[in-house]
Amino acid sequence: MTSNPLVLHVVGARPNMMKIAPIMKAMSELGRCSQLLVHTGQHYDFEMSEVFIQDLRMPYPDIRLEVGSASHAVQTAQIMIAFEQVLIHHQPTLVCVVGDVNSTLACTLVAAKLHIPVAHVEAGLRSNNRRMPEEINRIVTDSISDILFTTERQSAENLTREGISVSKIHFVGNVMVDSLLSHRELSRKSKVLERFRLRSGHYGLVTLHRPDNVDNRDRFMDWINKLGRLSYDLPILFPVHPRTQKRIDEGNLNTVLASYPGISLSRPLGYLDFLHAMANAQLVMTDSGGIQEETTALGIPCLTLREETERPITVLEGTNVVIGNDPSRLLAEAYQILCGNGKTGRIPELWDGHAATRIAQILDRFVGSIH
Repeated sequence: MTSNPLVLHVVGARPNMMKIAPIMKAMSELGRCSQLLVHTGQHYDFEMSEVFIQDLRMPYPDIRLEVGSASHAVQTAQIMIAFEQVLIHHQPTLVCVVGDVNSTLACTLVAAKLHIPVAHVEAGLRSNNRRMPEEINRIVTDSISDILFTTERQSAENLTREGISVSKIHFVGNVMVDSLLSHRELSRKSKVLERFRLRSGHYGLVTLHRPDNVDNRDRFMDWINKLGRLSYDLPILFPVHPRTQKRIDEGNLNTVLASYPGISLSRPLGYLDFLHAMANAQLVMTDSGGIQEETTALGIPCLTLREETERPITVLEGTNVVIGNDPSRLLAEAYQILCGNGKTGRIPELWDGHAATRIAQILDRFVGSIH
């Protein structure tokens, strides 16, 4: 036990780390709270976890739950069982969760049942598609959190429409942009382009991992064939998520990918390598949420391979175009960008590199008032 207020931070997947790292740094600079970092182990291999800790220069986790991969129900339950013991032992003043992964939901539920306040970073984002497990995680987490930090103004409208008091909502900006801006210079030392023989501004970057895109073999093969056609005119770097690699192996798609020499496959990249690859791409194609935000912050055209986005500000103000789950649209949109007609955008409000400072100040006041 500590005499100082204790804030317990939770990470489970690598996007969480990009959000927690600057918050822990900002709180450490204030110096009035003790902090512990819990890693649930939802992403547990080196490329999806440890290399991000190293690249972000964040403290190594104080506690590892090591739950590993499982179905949504099993994984969530295992995190809840393990995390309850952590809270009972450490009795934190507040739990800080980020994003929308299973770890976010599980740890929020446990803390709420033990009457420990929860702060949710990146609250109020909505895709309005409840078939996405992340959407359920977002809705439930927000409904029982005590402090809700939003990245864009529309998020507050989503939250108040769901009955959440405006007094709990704080518009602070995008903490993931803090990590991007603070590591941009360091990422320029990356040799990832040389490794794959790519020229800055003359290649595409793609990530695919969502069930709608990779679990159906025919649709996944259609995406691969469209990307392969594009790769004749634009080399493509494809860092393959472990989940996606599993689908490639199960569907015997390695031969199809190998038939397109313009597609360079790699294991998941570390944070600095991926940031460098993203910042120098001519376009990015993704079904990830966070990459939509990062490309907007970098001014890089982005094609989102999904039917909707929970980050509409990247479309309204940024560089993002949502093309849906129809692979046939990919080539038309991509060639518009190659012809110089890609969407230009602007940096959204408060995406200025200081979101973590604003979050830390609010958390510091909150824990001070209850400790």
